[in-house]
Order: sequence, then structure tokens, then C-alpha cells
Amino acid sequence: MINIFRRFLTSTRSATAIGILTLLLMVLSLTPAVSQQSAQHSDRQQTEDASNRRFRSALAAYKAQRYAVAQRELDLLVKSVPNSFEANELLGLVYVAQDKQEQANHFLAKAVQLRPNVAEARTALATNLLAIHRANEAEVQFKKVVEMEPQGYDANHNLGEFYIQAGQIASAVPFLKHAQEIDPTAYNNGYDLALALEQTGTLDDAREQIQRLISLRDSAELHSLLAEVEEESKNYVASAAQYEQAARVDPSEQNMLNWGAELLLHQTFAPAIEVFKAGTQRFAQSAQLLDGLGIAFYGAGQMDEAAHAFLRASDLTPSDPLPLTFLGKTCDGASAESAGQIRSRLQSFITYDDHSAELNYYLAVCLWKGNQIESKADLPIKVESLLKRALTLDPSYSDAYFQLGNLYAERHKYEDAVEQYERALKTNANSANIHYRLGQALARTGNSARAQEEFALFERLCKNESDVTNKEQNQIQQFVYTMRKSNENQQ
Repeated sequence: MINIFRRFLTSTRSATAIGILTLLLMVLSLTPAVSQQSAQHSDRQQTEDASNRRFRSALAAYKAQRYAVAQRELDLLVKSVPNSFEANELLGLVYVAQDKQEQANHFLAKAVQLRPNVAEARTALATNLLAIHRANEAEVQFKKVVEMEPQGYDANHNLGEFYIQAGQIASAVPFLKHAQEIDPTAYNNGYDLALALEQTGTLDDAREQIQRLISLRDSAELHSLLAEVEEESKNYVASAAQYEQAARVDPSEQNMLNWGAELLLHQTFAPAIEVFKAGTQRFAQSAQLLDGLGIAFYGAGQMDEAAHAFLRASDLTPSDPLPLTFLGKTCDGASAESAGQIRSRLQSFITYDDHSAELNYYLAVCLWKGNQIESKADLPIKVESLLKRALTLDPSYSDAYFQLGNLYAERHKYEDAVEQYERALKTNANSANIHYRLGQALARTGNSARAQEEFALFERLCKNESDVTNKEQNQIQQFVYTMRKSNENQQ
């Protein structure tokens, strides 16, 4: 431009030329500043383009689950543009994806600081705070999102779920309920709402919520939950029907177990046997279903069949004392052959692990029964040792005191028998049988006055209840609750 201008200057002298020359001089005087601004703009544009390319590359790597690559790109990006909302938020999410929640928190918090009105960013921060056990701070963020979006399904659902995870079930209910009002077809929210209502004891509302969900999606888990609600409402027939419906919709191991267990609780043993038989045919390796089958046979008085089921369950779980605890209960009514198998299995387990009071007790009872059939001089000493071991492990074991008293009475040690019966009554004062046996032992020691008092208590208790029947019912209920608890622990 300068060279041209000079050539033009030397070739003309007219007024017009001078005017043009003046204009060109003015333009020329501005050129350096304009060029500098243009260069700066170009540099900024190049920087922005490079940042955008880096962000797009990191985002693509994140979506492809190449988190290390995404992290490298974003680490460089936040150094060059530290106040980029997008870069901070994405880097936080990348760290979360790598289970590096502590590192993620700085960037997620920075993103919220940069754009405090973005609900998704606050939700991500709240979720991460919860993961690193900063629940109070997480609650603040979740509540802020609800304030920002009071009619937002996600906002209300997430706060409700937060309260469930925090164990504040009652606090969760209004937010889950509002989320359900916003989207009545939301199954997961609806199920959690029904469960929360059941756990807070609002059973009528829980029932209505479950029935609404069933009309939208008929599922086994809904029928199972409805069965629990009906059981808590003492609608036992309806409860059993719902467990049955759950098992018919989805004949899973758990649903078969729930259906059969409900039948056991209500002493309907014949149907329970059929349910558990069907379950064991479908799930041959299920120790829980075999335990249930054994309990059903026990309740029906079929002790040999019960023992066989418990032995099969024990074969599947050799280190689990639960089937053997059930097995020990069948010994008293089992055949000699089955009783021999029971003794052998209990003895083998106790040799390996003698820390179960119940197994020591049941082995003692089984050995004692065998000794009554085929007397051996050393067995009473062995029985006494096992009962004492059971009481060492569980000093409140009323049945062990009772049987030890019976053993002493049989050996004519009546003073010792009286002592054991009295200990048994400390934890089982309303047992008619213990009062009767105590009365017999007192009479043998010559204490006829106290003996008559005990016999009078026995008569009164027998009028009020059937001791044997109640004991069997309580045992079956305990079987079921123990079995259910064992199954929960395994899940």
C-alpha cells in the first residue's frame, strides 16, 4: 500500500490528486490500529474455537465412556477457561463416572456457583454430596431444586428418594405423593410411595396407591407388597390371596416362598405342602423352599417327611445351622430310623461348630429319646453335658432348664430338678407343663404344700389355654419368621 501510494504521488499534481492523497493519508494513519484489533479478534476466535473443539472432544469421550481421555481434555480446558460452566460441570461428571466423588465435588460446586439457577447442576451436586456422606448439604441442594421447580416431577421425586435413603420415611411421603400427582404413570415413584405409606402405617392409602399401580401395570411385586399391607391390616385371607397372585404372575423362588409362608402362618398345612412341593420341583437347589416344606410337614404331624426335607436343605447349605435347628424339632416324633439320622447330622455339625445353644439342646433331646429305646449307661451324662452347654451359651433358655429338670427327676435327683424347673419358670412363667413337673418334684421332696400350689397353677393355666397347641403354633410362627429373616440376610 505504501509503495503504491508513493508511485501515485510522484505521477500527479492536480487538486483532485491532492484531495485523493489527503484521504489516503488519513486511511493510512488508521491502518495500524485497525490491524491490531483485527489480530486480537482473530486470536480470541482461535482460542474459542480451540476450547470448543476440546470440549466437544471431551464430551464425545465421556459419552463413549472413555473417561480418562475426557478428564485429560477437561483438565486442560478448566485451566485455560476456569469460569466455564460447561467444562466444570462435565469434569465433575467425569470424576463421578470414575467413582472419584471427592474430586468431583469441587467442579460440581463450581458449576453451581457459576450458574445457580440450573436445576440439573444442583441435582448433580446434591447426588454427589450424598455419595460422599454429606447428607445435610445434599438436602439443602435437593430442597433448593424443589423451590426452583415446585411443579417439577424430578425435583420432587429426587427429594423424596433422598429422604428414603436417609431413613426419614415420613418426610419422603409428601414429595413422592406430589411427584405422583404430577406424573400418575410413574411406576418407580409410585412403588416407592406405596412402600413408604406401608412403612409409616397409613395402610389404607398404601392399598389405594398399590391398586392404582396395578391398574397401570400388573406386576408380581405389587401383589406381594399388597399382601404385606393386607397382613398388617389383619386381612389374612386377602393377604394369602395376594401372595398367591404374585406367585402365579411370577413363580419365582421368593414369591413361592412368600405364598407358602403365609399359608404356614395360618396353619393351612396341606395347601402349604403343595405350594412348597411345587416350589422345590421348580427350584431344586433352594434350601429356603425345602425348609418351608419341612415346616409344612412338621405342622401336619408328618415328622419323617419333615426330617427328610430338612436333611436335604442341610445338604445344600452344610455350614448353615438353620435347617438343623428345624431338624432337631422333629426328632421327638420321628421314627427310630429318622431319629438316628437326625442324631448323626446334629452330632457332625456340633463337632465342627458347637456355638449353637439350640443344636446342643436338640442333640441332647435326641440322644435322650434314643436312650429310652436302647439304654446306654453313659448317655445321661452326655445329655446333661449338652444341656449345660446350651445353658452356658444361652442362660435364658427355658426349654433347656425344663429338660435338665426332667433328666434329674428321672434320675431321682428331685432337689436338683426343682432348682431347674424354677429357673425355667423365670423366663416362661405361664407354662402349664413346667408348673406340673415342678409340683411333682416338690411332692417327691416332701413339700406337699408347695406342690399343691403348683398343681393349682397348672389347672388354672390349662383352663385358659392349651399349652401344647400354643407351643406348636408359636414354634411354627418362629420357624417362619426365622426362615424369612434368614432369607432377607442372604439377599
